Amino acid sequence: MAIDFRLTDVIHRIIVKFFPAYLPLAKKKYNAKAVMQTELTIHEIASKAEVYNITTPPKIIEEGFNAAVELITYLVADNYKIKTDLFRLSVRIPGEYDGTETHLPDGIYPEVKITIDDSLRKYVRQNVSIIFDGIEESNGFIGEIIDEATGLIDQVITSDNILTVRGYGLKIESDAAHSQQVGVFIQDDKGNTTLVKAIAQNEPRTLKLLTPANLVPGMEYTILIYTQSPVKGGGTTLKDVREVTSSITLVAQ
Repeated sequence: MAIDFRLTDVIHRIIVKFFPAYLPLAKKKYNAKAVMQTELTIHEIASKAEVYNITTPPKIIEEGFNAAVELITYLVADNYKIKTDLFRLSVRIPGEYDGTETHLPDGIYPEVKITIDDSLRKYVRQNVSIIFDGIEESNGFIGEIIDEATGLIDQVITSDNILTVRGYGLKIESDAAHSQQVGVFIQDDKGNTTLVKAIAQNEPRTLKLLTPANLVPGMEYTILIYTQSPVKGGGTTLKDVREVTSSITLVAQ
Protein backbone atom coordinates (compact mmCIF):
# COMPACT_ATOMS: atom_id res chain seq x y z
CA MET A 1 0.00 0.00 0.00
CA ALA A 2 1.57 3.28 -1.11
CA ILE A 3 0.28 6.64 0.06
CA ASP A 4 1.62 9.69 -1.75
CA PHE A 5 2.28 12.38 0.85
CA ARG A 6 4.27 14.61 -1.52
CA LEU A 7 1.84 17.49 -1.27
CA THR A 8 3.36 20.91 -0.72
CA ASP A 9 0.20 23.00 -0.76
CA VAL A 10 -1.41 21.39 2.31
CA ILE A 11 -0.71 22.79 5.77
CA HIS A 12 -2.02 20.65 8.60
CA ARG A 13 -3.08 22.51 11.72
CA ILE A 14 -4.72 20.94 14.76
CA ILE A 15 -6.35 23.14 17.37
CA VAL A 16 -6.19 21.85 20.95
CA LYS A 17 -7.70 22.97 24.21
CA PHE A 18 -6.56 22.29 27.76
CA PHE A 19 -8.75 19.87 29.71
CA PRO A 20 -8.31 19.30 33.45
CA ALA A 21 -6.23 16.16 34.00
CA TYR A 22 -8.46 13.25 35.00
CA LEU A 23 -5.99 10.53 36.02
CA PRO A 24 -5.36 10.44 39.80
CA LEU A 25 -1.56 10.46 39.42
CA ALA A 26 -1.39 13.18 36.77
CA LYS A 27 1.83 15.20 37.16
CA LYS A 28 0.38 18.43 35.78
CA LYS A 29 -2.95 20.19 35.99
CA TYR A 30 -4.11 19.90 32.38
CA ASN A 31 -4.08 17.59 29.37
CA ALA A 32 -4.20 18.85 25.78
CA LYS A 33 -6.93 17.43 23.54
CA ALA A 34 -7.71 18.04 19.88
CA VAL A 35 -11.09 19.77 19.63
CA MET A 36 -11.96 18.61 16.10
CA GLN A 37 -12.00 14.82 15.81
CA THR A 38 -14.61 14.18 13.13
CA GLU A 39 -15.29 10.50 12.53
CA LEU A 40 -15.36 9.66 8.81
CA THR A 41 -16.75 6.63 7.00
CA ILE A 42 -14.91 5.17 4.02
CA HIS A 43 -17.29 7.05 1.73
CA GLU A 44 -16.57 10.33 3.50
CA ILE A 45 -12.82 9.70 3.41
CA ALA A 46 -12.96 9.14 -0.35
CA SER A 47 -15.00 12.33 -0.82
CA LYS A 48 -12.09 14.35 0.65
CA ALA A 49 -9.77 13.40 -2.23
CA GLU A 50 -10.40 16.59 -4.20
CA VAL A 51 -9.65 18.73 -1.13
CA TYR A 52 -6.09 17.40 -1.06
CA ASN A 53 -5.63 17.39 -4.84
CA ILE A 54 -5.67 13.61 -5.06
CA THR A 55 -6.21 12.98 -8.78
CA THR A 56 -7.84 9.55 -8.41
CA PRO A 57 -11.66 9.91 -8.54
CA PRO A 58 -13.36 9.55 -5.12
CA LYS A 59 -15.56 6.70 -6.43
CA ILE A 60 -12.48 4.68 -7.38
CA ILE A 61 -10.88 5.38 -3.98
CA GLU A 62 -14.03 4.26 -2.17
CA GLU A 63 -14.41 1.05 -4.18
CA GLY A 64 -10.73 0.21 -3.77
CA PHE A 65 -10.79 1.04 -0.05
CA ASN A 66 -13.79 -1.21 0.57
CA ALA A 67 -12.23 -4.06 -1.39
CA ALA A 68 -8.92 -3.67 0.47
CA VAL A 69 -10.62 -3.71 3.88
CA GLU A 70 -12.55 -6.86 3.00
CA LEU A 71 -9.40 -8.58 1.67
CA ILE A 72 -7.35 -7.57 4.74
CA THR A 73 -10.08 -8.98 6.98
CA TYR A 74 -9.83 -12.38 5.29
CA LEU A 75 -6.03 -12.35 5.31
CA VAL A 76 -5.74 -11.43 9.01
CA ALA A 77 -8.28 -14.14 9.87
CA ASP A 78 -6.01 -16.61 8.02
CA ASN A 79 -3.09 -15.47 10.23
CA TYR A 80 -1.25 -13.35 7.70
CA LYS A 81 0.56 -10.32 9.12
CA ILE A 82 -0.38 -7.17 7.23
CA LYS A 83 2.03 -4.25 6.83
CA THR A 84 0.91 -1.02 5.16
CA ASP A 85 2.21 2.53 5.18
CA LEU A 86 -0.38 3.35 7.84
CA PHE A 87 -0.57 0.37 10.19
CA ARG A 88 0.40 -3.23 10.89
CA LEU A 89 -2.08 -5.96 11.77
CA SER A 90 -1.65 -9.41 13.28
CA VAL A 91 -3.55 -11.94 15.41
CA ARG A 92 -2.42 -12.81 18.93
CA ILE A 93 -3.68 -15.56 21.25
CA PRO A 94 -4.12 -14.28 24.84
CA GLY A 95 -3.71 -16.34 28.00
CA GLU A 96 -1.19 -18.70 29.60
CA TYR A 97 -0.95 -22.42 28.83
CA ASP A 98 0.83 -25.55 30.08
CA GLY A 99 1.24 -27.05 26.60
CA THR A 100 -1.37 -29.81 26.80
CA GLU A 101 -4.43 -27.76 25.79
CA THR A 102 -6.54 -28.69 22.78
CA HIS A 103 -8.73 -25.57 22.76
CA LEU A 104 -8.87 -22.05 24.14
CA PRO A 105 -10.30 -21.56 27.67
CA ASP A 106 -13.87 -20.37 27.95
CA GLY A 107 -14.14 -16.64 27.35
CA ILE A 108 -10.76 -16.41 25.60
CA TYR A 109 -10.73 -15.41 21.93
CA PRO A 110 -8.08 -14.49 19.35
CA GLU A 111 -7.29 -10.76 19.43
CA VAL A 112 -6.23 -8.47 16.60
CA LYS A 113 -3.15 -6.39 17.35
CA ILE A 114 -2.77 -3.11 15.46
CA THR A 115 0.34 -0.95 15.44
CA ILE A 116 0.64 2.44 13.78
CA ASP A 117 3.45 2.43 11.23
CA ASP A 118 6.49 4.67 11.69
CA SER A 119 5.96 6.33 8.30
CA LEU A 120 2.59 7.75 9.40
CA ARG A 121 4.03 8.87 12.74
CA LYS A 122 6.88 10.58 10.88
CA TYR A 123 4.53 12.34 8.46
CA VAL A 124 2.38 13.71 11.29
CA ARG A 125 5.45 14.72 13.30
CA GLN A 126 6.95 16.65 10.38
CA ASN A 127 3.84 18.21 8.87
CA VAL A 128 1.35 18.96 11.63
CA SER A 129 1.43 22.19 13.61
CA ILE A 130 -0.47 22.57 16.89
CA ILE A 131 -2.42 25.67 17.86
CA PHE A 132 -3.19 26.04 21.58
CA ASP A 133 -6.61 27.56 22.06
CA GLY A 134 -6.91 28.05 25.82
CA ILE A 135 -8.63 26.16 28.61
CA GLU A 136 -11.82 24.27 27.85
CA GLU A 137 -14.60 25.23 30.25
CA SER A 138 -16.92 22.25 30.05
CA ASN A 139 -19.62 20.46 31.99
CA GLY A 140 -17.36 17.46 32.55
CA PHE A 141 -15.24 15.19 30.44
CA ILE A 142 -14.91 11.46 29.69
CA GLY A 143 -11.23 10.79 29.06
CA GLU A 144 -11.07 7.02 28.64
CA ILE A 145 -13.29 3.95 28.91
CA ILE A 146 -11.83 0.59 29.90
CA ASP A 147 -13.64 -2.66 29.14
CA GLU A 148 -12.56 -4.78 32.11
CA ALA A 149 -13.51 -8.05 30.42
CA THR A 150 -10.90 -7.54 27.67
CA GLY A 151 -8.66 -4.79 29.07
CA LEU A 152 -9.16 -2.79 25.88
CA ILE A 153 -9.34 1.01 26.14
CA ASP A 154 -11.79 3.12 24.09
CA GLN A 155 -12.60 0.21 21.78
CA VAL A 156 -15.20 -2.31 22.94
CA ILE A 157 -17.98 -2.87 25.44
CA THR A 158 -18.86 -6.32 26.81
CA SER A 159 -22.41 -7.22 27.86
CA ASP A 160 -23.06 -7.85 31.57
CA ASN A 161 -19.55 -6.84 32.57
CA ILE A 162 -17.65 -4.04 34.26
CA LEU A 163 -16.86 -0.84 32.39
CA THR A 164 -14.51 1.73 33.98
CA VAL A 165 -15.09 5.33 32.92
CA ARG A 166 -12.43 7.92 33.79
CA GLY A 167 -12.58 11.66 33.42
CA TYR A 168 -13.78 14.47 35.66
CA GLY A 169 -17.16 15.75 36.80
CA LEU A 170 -18.57 12.21 36.57
CA LYS A 171 -20.09 11.56 39.99
CA ILE A 172 -23.79 10.71 39.89
CA GLU A 173 -25.72 12.89 42.30
CA SER A 174 -29.23 14.34 42.43
CA ASP A 175 -31.85 15.95 44.58
CA ALA A 176 -35.28 14.41 45.15
CA ALA A 177 -36.91 16.38 42.35
CA HIS A 178 -34.50 15.12 39.67
CA SER A 179 -33.78 11.60 40.89
CA GLN A 180 -35.50 10.01 37.87
CA GLN A 181 -33.50 12.10 35.38
CA VAL A 182 -29.95 11.41 36.51
CA GLY A 183 -27.79 8.34 35.96
CA VAL A 184 -25.54 6.70 33.38
CA PHE A 185 -27.07 5.62 30.10
CA ILE A 186 -25.74 3.39 27.30
CA GLN A 187 -26.90 4.74 23.92
CA ASP A 188 -26.79 2.69 20.71
CA ASP A 189 -26.13 4.09 17.25
CA LYS A 190 -29.88 4.35 16.63
CA GLY A 191 -30.39 6.67 19.59
CA ASN A 192 -31.96 4.12 21.95
CA THR A 193 -30.79 4.45 25.56
CA THR A 194 -30.58 1.96 28.43
CA LEU A 195 -30.11 3.01 32.06
CA VAL A 196 -27.15 1.45 33.86
CA LYS A 197 -28.71 -0.14 36.94
CA ALA A 198 -25.56 -0.81 38.98
CA ILE A 199 -22.66 1.58 39.65
CA ALA A 200 -19.94 -0.12 41.70
CA GLN A 201 -17.79 3.00 42.04
CA ASN A 202 -19.21 6.50 41.93
CA GLU A 203 -16.53 9.18 42.19
CA PRO A 204 -15.91 12.52 40.41
CA ARG A 205 -13.06 11.03 38.34
CA THR A 206 -14.04 7.35 38.14
CA LEU A 207 -17.21 5.37 37.52
CA LYS A 208 -17.36 1.57 37.47
CA LEU A 209 -20.51 0.38 35.74
CA LEU A 210 -22.24 -2.94 35.21
CA THR A 211 -23.17 -2.92 31.53
CA PRO A 212 -26.58 -4.15 30.32
CA ALA A 213 -26.82 -7.86 29.46
CA ASN A 214 -28.58 -7.32 26.13
CA LEU A 215 -26.04 -5.31 24.12
CA VAL A 216 -26.13 -6.22 20.42
CA PRO A 217 -22.78 -7.57 19.13
CA GLY A 218 -21.31 -5.31 16.48
CA MET A 219 -23.49 -2.33 17.38
CA GLU A 220 -21.82 0.92 18.39
CA TYR A 221 -22.53 2.50 21.78
CA THR A 222 -21.72 5.73 23.60
CA ILE A 223 -21.94 6.75 27.25
CA LEU A 224 -24.28 9.50 28.49
CA ILE A 225 -24.05 10.84 32.04
CA TYR A 226 -26.71 13.00 33.68
CA THR A 227 -25.92 14.37 37.13
CA GLN A 228 -26.30 17.33 39.47
CA SER A 229 -22.87 17.03 41.03
CA PRO A 230 -20.54 20.05 40.67
CA VAL A 231 -17.97 19.62 37.88
CA LYS A 232 -15.01 20.18 40.19
CA GLY A 233 -16.44 18.09 43.02
CA GLY A 234 -17.49 19.17 46.50
CA GLY A 235 -19.89 21.98 47.22
CA THR A 236 -23.66 21.83 46.96
CA THR A 237 -25.83 19.92 44.52
CA LEU A 238 -26.45 21.86 41.31
CA LYS A 239 -29.90 23.29 40.65
CA ASP A 240 -30.10 21.83 37.13
CA VAL A 241 -29.05 18.51 35.61
CA ARG A 242 -25.91 18.66 33.48
CA GLU A 243 -24.95 16.21 30.72
CA VAL A 244 -21.58 14.63 30.01
CA THR A 245 -21.48 12.93 26.60
CA SER A 246 -18.70 10.61 25.54
CA SER A 247 -16.96 11.30 22.23
CA ILE A 248 -15.72 7.69 22.39
CA THR A 249 -17.59 5.05 20.41
CA LEU A 250 -17.55 1.47 21.72
CA VAL A 251 -18.39 -1.66 19.73
CA ALA A 252 -20.36 -4.34 21.58
CA GLN A 253 -19.04 -7.89 21.64
